Amino acid sequence: MRWGRVLWVGLGGAAATTAASAAFGMSTAEALRMALVAGGAAAGAGGAGTLALYGVRRRSMATQTIVVALTALVAVAAGAVAASNAMFISKHDLHALWVVLIVAVTVAMIAALVLGERVVAARRSLGESARRIGEGLPPSGVRPDAAEFRALAGELEEMSQKLDEARTREQALDTSRRELVAWISHDLRTPLAGIRAMSEALEDGVVSDPETVAQYHARLRREADHLAGLVDDLFELSRINAGAMRLELERVSLSDLVSDAIAAADPVAAAKRVRVAGRTDGVPELDLSAPEFSRALRNLLENAIRHTPADGTVWVEAGVEGGRAYVSVADGCGGIPEPDLDRVFDLAFRGEAARTPADGGAGLGLSITRGIVEAHAGEIEVKNVGAGCRFTVRLPLNGYA
Repeated sequence: MRWGRVLWVGLGGAAATTAASAAFGMSTAEALRMALVAGGAAAGAGGAGTLALYGVRRRSMATQTIVVALTALVAVAAGAVAASNAMFISKHDLHALWVVLIVAVTVAMIAALVLGERVVAARRSLGESARRIGEGLPPSGVRPDAAEFRALAGELEEMSQKLDEARTREQALDTSRRELVAWISHDLRTPLAGIRAMSEALEDGVVSDPETVAQYHARLRREADHLAGLVDDLFELSRINAGAMRLELERVSLSDLVSDAIAAADPVAAAKRVRVAGRTDGVPELDLSAPEFSRALRNLLENAIRHTPADGTVWVEAGVEGGRAYVSVADGCGGIPEPDLDRVFDLAFRGEAARTPADGGAGLGLSITRGIVEAHAGEIEVKNVGAGCRFTVRLPLNGYA
């Protein structure tokens, strides 16, 4: 309890008493005597009411409201009766005063009961909303009339919306994790089975001519590289999700990184008969982690080459637009279904049910790319453009801060 407020109320009462004595033509001494007589009686009643309110502090709000109303009226009645006795008014006037006070108490109790019932109804409504939110259901939608309870109901509705969003994210993440485990298990099992079969064939002497043995060794190397790539992707993704990625920034040329990524992707593109070309216009140097950002560019190019048909073109462009540097990679994949556009960066999303190692990845590359771009305080988006889609990375010109 803040006793400062009580003090200010007392001082206000004293000031009001002085003003009343002046307004009604009473002497200050007479006004103070009446104030002491009435105030003492009222204070006694108020103290008793305060003790009663403390005694019912664990009861319903309706009961406490009635106690507060009765305390106020009893304090008024005690003060009035004490003042009446001090003024030696007639018994008839005193009896009339009692009648007035009884009527006032009755009306006040009715008003207190109505207010208490409204408070109880509001409490039940809020309790029902809280119970429904706890069960994962939307709140009841009924808002009490009182401003404080309406505000509380609004906060409960806002909390319910946030909980629904959190549940949705959690379900999506759990689904992604399940899909990741299933797909990675498949992608790991298939090359391991091939490695085991070829190793057993070599060990048992099933193949012996040098040319076939050399082919087996080359295939073993490719499968081992594929497994190493999967493990590397998983490790990188775990660092991103755990927030353990630590970037070593340096001032590098974004144009050089893009040119190097295109050059590195040329052999893969040539094997698929896909042309990779690009243009960089006036891109300044940025504060980047060259190894990590080069990996992000490589993932985008590999994804574009993988989904572009033979004799198609992958176009890479870098520049400055809207106060930010950008890199875009456009392919000829035929476009991404609209429902999948928002999911292409999800963990292990590959846009189709059938999963084979021949597709060249475990569906982790774009998730890793997004993590690397966001670690550089950048953004990445994808849109359908023409006969394919275009991935665009945007970075702040001042680099990562």
